[in-house]
Amino acid sequence: MPELRQSRVTKDWVIVATDRAKRPHEFRLQRSKRELPPHDPACPFCPGNEGNTPPETFAYRDGLAAANSSSWRIRVVPNKFRALAPSGSFDRQSVNGFYRRMDGVGIHEVVVESPLHNVSIGTMPGSQVEEVFLAYRERYNAIWKDGRFSTVIIFRNHGVAAGTSLEHPHSQLIATPIVPTHIRRLLDEAMRYFDDHGSCVFCDTLAVERRTVERVILETENFFVYAPYASQSPFETSIVPKKHNACFGSASELETRELANVVRLVLKRMNEKLNDPDYNYVIHTAPFKDANEDYYHWSIQILPRLTTQAGFELGSGISITTAVPEESAKFLREENGKTQGASA
Repeated sequence: MPELRQSRVTKDWVIVATDRAKRPHEFRLQRSKRELPPHDPACPFCPGNEGNTPPETFAYRDGLAAANSSSWRIRVVPNKFRALAPSGSFDRQSVNGFYRRMDGVGIHEVVVESPLHNVSIGTMPGSQVEEVFLAYRERYNAIWKDGRFSTVIIFRNHGVAAGTSLEHPHSQLIATPIVPTHIRRLLDEAMRYFDDHGSCVFCDTLAVERRTVERVILETENFFVYAPYASQSPFETSIVPKKHNACFGSASELETRELANVVRLVLKRMNEKLNDPDYNYVIHTAPFKDANEDYYHWSIQILPRLTTQAGFELGSGISITTAVPEESAKFLREENGKTQGASA
């Protein structure tokens, strides 16, 4: 029997279409990935082409190498094809006495994750991924101190179906002067739950998932990874800190390094078991003004792009998934055909 499931976090409903559900292994992509070289002379992100990007805003480098030289491990640069510009007016204006507008002011940066052209988060050494996430935290907190913006979205698009246009491993961040409606809605639902129950909906979700076990993918000292009860799409994965914290930028260096290795392990398993699926991940964190609230809890959402939304989803806002979350979690828990314990 198909199921309608509702998320306690978003209040969104999803349909788990069990009558046409696939077994987890059936989602493995039947394709051959094109082999990429470790260096592409035409790639603007490869070492030696630093002049093809705007000057870097942050980098991890070897020794005393000069800024914008080739001796880097991680490099953060303004997006050359930016969605928003770093300067302009923050005033909101009326248009036609009805609409509202303002200058597209914001920060749009690219985090170049490795000098190598042919790696990804799931295939990099753990130390490299740790520096990627430390760079996220560094830039997040620098933008917070800037004081002009309301929120930062940190995200990664992997593959054409996820919206990427360059193959070199990279992720992005965008800071906006407004709080997007989607984020405002998440905050409102979390606040409503807190008012009704006196507790954080994310903390309570973790307690339920740890007790029921069936959707757990892995667990480490500081992080919990699970398939959401009302997953929007096959193999959707949530990574949540066990310690209550509304703001990603407040994570310690130790926690950030551990988080990096958790994300790396999850993506490594997806890469191996699903044959390198396209995916998006996003860090959900409170707007700066809500960074210390008791009702919100930062997290990472990983969404493999294994299906395509159609008319019903667009018309209703209800996702249809052909994967049962409990089976997806079990599949990702298993290594070499054997179920692993919850700990990484």
